[in-house]
Amino acid sequence: MSAHRPVSGYIDLHSHTTESDGTFSPEQIVELAVTSGLDALAITDHDTFSGYEKALPFAENAGLDLVRGIELNSRLALSDGSGHRHVHLLGYFPVARPSQEFLEWLGSEREDRRNRNRKLADALGKQGIHITLEEVEARGKSLAGRAHFAQLLVEKGYVQTFEEAFRRFLGESAPSYVERQSQTSEAAVQRINSGGGIAVAAHPVRLSLARDSERRELTRLKAAGLRGLEIYHSDHPPELQAHYHQLAQELDLLPTGGSDFHGAIKPDIQLGTGLRGNIRVPAAFLAQLRNFVQ
Repeated sequence: MSAHRPVSGYIDLHSHTTESDGTFSPEQIVELAVTSGLDALAITDHDTFSGYEKALPFAENAGLDLVRGIELNSRLALSDGSGHRHVHLLGYFPVARPSQEFLEWLGSEREDRRNRNRKLADALGKQGIHITLEEVEARGKSLAGRAHFAQLLVEKGYVQTFEEAFRRFLGESAPSYVERQSQTSEAAVQRINSGGGIAVAAHPVRLSLARDSERRELTRLKAAGLRGLEIYHSDHPPELQAHYHQLAQELDLLPTGGSDFHGAIKPDIQLGTGLRGNIRVPAAFLAQLRNFVQ
């Protein structure tokens, strides 16, 4: 755990490095956080703490308060029986290291990701797109994902942009989309908590639910152990930020926030300030996370 200094400015609790699907290395994202004037940064790579571990020496040298985080995919069956939603969960470990049991479970999650990637490569091949699993893993290694497929689609001339790659081939509505066999949201929440972390629902707007349904499902997740809600996010305009802030208060959930920075994959999103400056996450959010587990 890094020694952290008191913070009084702004922070970013949602970012990704080249250890998952970002384009900034751990060292580069620390440098960017410092030059952006952030007091604290959470690295929340998908299914791995590798980005945090590699960034930690640079953060300590720069005096940046670095927070260990992770982002996990999960599947939530809607309580009205109308289908399901993919719920991304952020797990924060702002004081202690995660348990060994949690780390071992993450290893099995990475293998599930690899199986999905193999099926996705096969699905693309049926559309005449020649991308091998080996090529994808050369980019993303054990954490290869759709972003690395998108890079190859652009480089090989199948599409012009990342956005086109997801729209035509990789997004949930695309014909070649392959759904990952995710654990249930309730189980993932419990895994994070039992591993010593704080489970937070990421970018709730992406649930695409009506307000009453949204409240009902978040209440269910709270009953399963959900402890926080991402208030500030690049997908949340001011009116949604106000809505989620109120909802977090009503459900007694810790507020969090971050840009969901990925670098060149999402070029309009900046570390610390989000989409065209739509977020500024107060340092008090991190203090509340630490107070919760101390």
